Amino acid sequence: MSSVRGRRGGSEGRRATGRVPRVHHSRPVRTGLRPGASNRPAQRRPNRRPERRPAAGTAARRRPLFTGRAVVLVGLVLLLALTLAGPIRQYLAGQAELTRLAAEGRQLDERVAALQGQLELQADPVYAQRQARERLSYVLPGDRLVLVVDGEAVEGDAGTLAAAAVDPGPLPWYEGLMRSLAEADGDEEAAG
Repeated sequence: MSSVRGRRGGSEGRRATGRVPRVHHSRPVRTGLRPGASNRPAQRRPNRRPERRPAAGTAARRRPLFTGRAVVLVGLVLLLALTLAGPIRQYLAGQAELTRLAAEGRQLDERVAALQGQLELQADPVYAQRQARERLSYVLPGDRLVLVVDGEAVEGDAGTLAAAAVDPGPLPWYEGLMRSLAEADGDEEAAG
């Protein structure tokens, strides 16, 4: 034991460096050689114990299928997957939303272009005049207008056409009843 004391904590043969001496606790320090052993590795080999081999009748000891490190590794991978699942789902939803909004933007751009075309067309005085003639039956002074009313063609100037095309509108129900009774009696003056 004196050699251990001199090596570890004794002051004999030690220089003062100001550092704490390293002490390895992972394995015991040998104090001497076993009897019959030498310092040379080739000569020490024959003195080793023979390997233990399982008997033929006993099953060889197997390594476990899951070691502690494998279980910890799998647990960490699962934890990482669960942690990243939410942000990845949000990222994919955001990408889908961007795609949808880009398509909607393209449709709106096409609609804007179509409305700009209509606006330019309506700013043209020739187009506005043609639409007024077709839709509202406007006539320029000196033009002849022909309208078909109840299957009969009616001709006239722009001022006389309005009086010919006036429809009195629907009759009240009681006047319609009286008119139909008069027609049924053969009284044509009341119907006219």
